[in-house]
Formats: sequence, C-alpha cells, structure tokens
Amino acid sequence: MEEIALHILDIVQNSIVACANLISIEVEEDYANDRLIIIIVDNGKGIEKHLLDKVADPFYTKRTTRKVGLGLSLLKQSAEMAGGSFSIESEINKGTTVKAIYQHSHIDRQPLGDIPQTISILVASNPDINFTYKHKINNNSYYFDTRQIKEVLEEVPITSPEVRVFIHQMLKQNIDMLNRQFKEI
Repeated sequence: MEEIALHILDIVQNSIVACANLISIEVEEDYANDRLIIIIVDNGKGIEKHLLDKVADPFYTKRTTRKVGLGLSLLKQSAEMAGGSFSIESEINKGTTVKAIYQHSHIDRQPLGDIPQTISILVASNPDINFTYKHKINNNSYYFDTRQIKEVLEEVPITSPEVRVFIHQMLKQNIDMLNRQFKEI
C-alpha cells in the first residue's frame, strides 16, 4: 500500500467483518517526539488470545477465499520500516485495538494520504456503523462523530451524495486548519 490512509481503510474493513458497530480512528502527529500514531478501536467480535500472535503473519488468515491475510502484516511492516512499532490487543466480544507508531520524519514513512476521502467513503458505505475520527497535531485536535451528524440530519440519509460531499469537505477543512495552526507556531 502506498499510503497510510489505505492501511486504515483495510484495517477498518476487518472491524466491519468482525461485526463492529462503533469504530474509532485516531491519527496523532506528534512533531515534538517525532511520532505519527495511528489507532483503530472497534467493538467487534474480538480475536482469541491464541490467535493474536498470528494475525500479523501474512501467511495466516481465517478467510476461505484466499490463503493470505495481508492487512495487518502490511501495516506492521510499514510502521517497523519507518522506525516504529505495531501492536494489537483484543478481547472476545469486546473488540480490538490496533496501534501503529511511525517515526514521523523517517524517510521510509509512507504519506498519510487522503484521510478525509477515506473517512467519507467509510461513512457513506457503512451507514449502520458509527465512526469517530480524531486528528491531533501536537496540542490541537479535531473530532468527528457520525452519531452527531446523524442526529442533526434526522431523516436525511447519511449516504446521500450531498451529505458525503459535506462530510468530506468538513473533514478536509478541519484537518487543513490543524495543519495551518501547526505551521503558524
């Protein structure tokens, strides 16, 4: 995968397959400590403890459609190649937390990619799932929650094209604002 947003998309798909109805995505850019942290938390089925060590192995999968499972292993590899680390914690019937830490300035760190597009696609494609997204740059942060959006929309479906465009623009504007605030410091 060429960018971190695609890793996020892939890991969130795992959460959806695990029947999660609440998925939280967090991106933290900590320039002071030269770290980029990606955290994805879901309330899905969870992973059995004896399988946790195997899930980041590209040659292990529970799928019957193919013999490899690359999502977690590619995320782990990309974090480690960029001077970072990878961890996964899970509890049956409670959910899973995936965390990847990158050295932010590392030459091999993939670009973050189009996060607003990724989040808006996830929201529009999965209207029955609630998503939260937090983007933090040093001490400033932006928080997005589909439950709040759905409450305001009332009868308007979150899948409507106008809402998808609105969500994408809102995410983009707020993340751009965080970046501008950082650059002004």
